[in-house]
Amino acid sequence: MSEESLRHGDITTNTYIDPGARTREGYEISKKSRMLARNAIGDANPEDRVRQRCSIAVGDFGMAELIRFSGDPVKATIAALRQGAPIITDIRMVSTGIQKKGHTSDVLCALDFGAEISVDRGITRSSAGFISLREKLAGSIVVIGNAPSALLSLCGMVKEGIRPAVIIGTPVGFVNAAESKELLRTIDIPSLSTEGTRGGTPVAVAAMNECITMFIEGQ
Repeated sequence: MSEESLRHGDITTNTYIDPGARTREGYEISKKSRMLARNAIGDANPEDRVRQRCSIAVGDFGMAELIRFSGDPVKATIAALRQGAPIITDIRMVSTGIQKKGHTSDVLCALDFGAEISVDRGITRSSAGFISLREKLAGSIVVIGNAPSALLSLCGMVKEGIRPAVIIGTPVGFVNAAESKELLRTIDIPSLSTEGTRGGTPVAVAAMNECITMFIEGQ
């Protein structure tokens, strides 16, 4: 199978694109997984595609019922990719998992910034990183898959006037994860989140990568 056939097409019709597939076996596994997800979840719109991808990422079609879309985040993410907006993540697992090809956006990790702020204020490294990156947040794509503290800090900055293009926020856990996502859904920024304590890095990365796939298709 040629490299070209792995990359171009329309996922909802007879051809299939997975920019991450590099071998025939990888492509066929991805294609079959997508077929099963389409049958289980539906395939009516871009949001269904994100639901499919996130469900595949965690091996549970029940994840589709937990994803929340506010303010058309898929459209906002694709538009921001078209502008080459930076993608800012909370942890390295998220930044590592995001597809780097097919777009011109830089991928930054908050953990690489704000070490002194973390020490001085006694806050998490991810929160401090977002505070340090304050000037880069306007118009950016934010992807938070792990740290509720980072999402809470970001929501606070939004209320102070910082305007990312879109926020993908799916932190996981029993301490502030559900609360941070509930807060996210109250702010006037396009966002994708998960209900309750479930979520995590695989969900955030899957949502971002599906938006990148749709961006590549539209080029």
